[in-house]
Amino acid sequence: MSFDLAQFKDLIVRRLQYHSQGGLSLYSEEATTLLLATAAHESGLGTKLKQVRGPALGVFQIEKPTFDWLKEKYRDQFPRLMLATADQLEWDLDLSILVARLRYYVAKPPLPNADDVDGMADYWFKYYNASGVEERKEIFKKAWRRYGIGN
Repeated sequence: MSFDLAQFKDLIVRRLQYHSQGGLSLYSEEATTLLLATAAHESGLGTKLKQVRGPALGVFQIEKPTFDWLKEKYRDQFPRLMLATADQLEWDLDLSILVARLRYYVAKPPLPNADDVDGMADYWFKYYNASGVEERKEIFKKAWRRYGIGN
């Protein structure tokens, strides 16, 4: 069972707006769409909260080394990160949304337009996937269409 798309999108919007008060501009339509698409691809929009064959956790399938790196990098802007642990990613949606957004935030290049599935797949592949074969972009795009992201 996956999250209801409209409710999960609303939660992402509200949490990104809230965390944008920390000095970084984390909210945008593009960021929201990219996080929805990432969750659709990585966990079936919340169907899998633990990676089947690997250490990643949560709706965005974030690994502990990535979590630790972002926690160290952004702890001053987001005190919430100070006491957080990587295992919380499995069940703490606010933390997962924040950390996934920060993972894209560090990439620096502007996010693709919210309706650009090819651009979003390329961005995800380059800045979130970190390894893998080009064919994974097609799987990302299939998840985009399956869950109705960008509609």
